[in-house]
Amino acid sequence: MMKQQTLATELPYVSIRKVKEQPILRQPRRTNPIVWCGAILCLIFSLILIFFGVATLIVFLNIKPRVPVFDIPAASLNLIYFDSPEYFNGDFTFLANFSNPNRKIDVRFEQAEIELYFSNSLVATQALMPFTERRGEARMVSVHMISSLVYLPPNLAIELQKQVQSNRVTYNIRGTFRVRANLGLIHYSYWLHGRCQLETSSPPTGVLLARSCRTKR
Repeated sequence: MMKQQTLATELPYVSIRKVKEQPILRQPRRTNPIVWCGAILCLIFSLILIFFGVATLIVFLNIKPRVPVFDIPAASLNLIYFDSPEYFNGDFTFLANFSNPNRKIDVRFEQAEIELYFSNSLVATQALMPFTERRGEARMVSVHMISSLVYLPPNLAIELQKQVQSNRVTYNIRGTFRVRANLGLIHYSYWLHGRCQLETSSPPTGVLLARSCRTKR
């Protein structure tokens, strides 16, 4: 018994510790060259867009583009007569003046439609052929509007007859134009709207007495 205790005391103390695992260092992955090329191309493209945007802004600030002007300097009311109390026929001709006030920009009227109204009722419409105006140029276009058996509400029919008798007939012109502006390699398109109110004497020799025109985008 004593021998066993002696052997037990002579045995060395053994400490058991868990060995911590050392983290494995991973080498960073190399970026694919295609990704680098794509990023560089995007950067170059963005810089080009910024450059052209700033250049276009500088050009526009220097040139100060203006919209063309729509006006009606002359008109003649040739005919108005009623087939029935609510259906009338009319013949109206006017001279449309399209002017380009820009000194460095050419414009092209790609679409042009003109409508003739009595009060708020459409009585005639006319489409114009496309045409181009160089910088500072003005163009006169004769527009012939014919109304054939056009229906008017009873109150407007009575009002039109009263205006004919009083020798002052009021018509409204509405023009809608698709305009393309050209400045060298730069070009852009927009819609242009012309509005005119005309007063003429009565047919068959009706002439323009007064007008009020405005043009806006």
